[in-house]
Amino acid sequence: MDSLRGNLLVASPSLLDPNFRRSVVLIAEHGEEGAMGVVLNRESELEVGDAAPSLADLVDPGERVHSGGPVQPTAVVIMAEFDDPGAAATLVVDDVGFVAAEADFDALGQAVRRVRVFAGLAGWAPGQLESELERDDWIIEPALADDVFHDDADALWSDVLERKGGQFALVARMPDDPSLN
Repeated sequence: MDSLRGNLLVASPSLLDPNFRRSVVLIAEHGEEGAMGVVLNRESELEVGDAAPSLADLVDPGERVHSGGPVQPTAVVIMAEFDDPGAAATLVVDDVGFVAAEADFDALGQAVRRVRVFAGLAGWAPGQLESELERDDWIIEPALADDVFHDDADALWSDVLERKGGQFALVARMPDDPSLN
């Protein structure tokens, strides 16, 4: 299978794992060693300024930390849209990528247009993601830079499926619990 780096994994309605139900995951790495990404649509109650005061000036006031996934849930992961893509530790889609762990946060504010802070990652062992794809747990869609910084975490799942179109647009309109319909 070709690398899915730079693509979104959109949870299919049949994926009921609470860590990933109705999630949208940006795949940052995918290869023989497995895959890694961040869940884009799980906003926590914790404000960035309270959780990591040194990052407060990089984000809009009131911006919340996003839960990037169940792997290393206390690890801070920062994604940004870079004015100079060469300043990114790793680019994932367009000029959006990861901020290096050793970045100077004071200087970083001048080098980026948008920043999103995540706690944790999503990860798959070798072959695990491929097995999940064979079971149709995930719907693949090319990522857009705006997906990373979507302003309504609760709507991202539906919005990406609507964008994909066809039968997926119908899935996007499914109620959270179809049995209540």
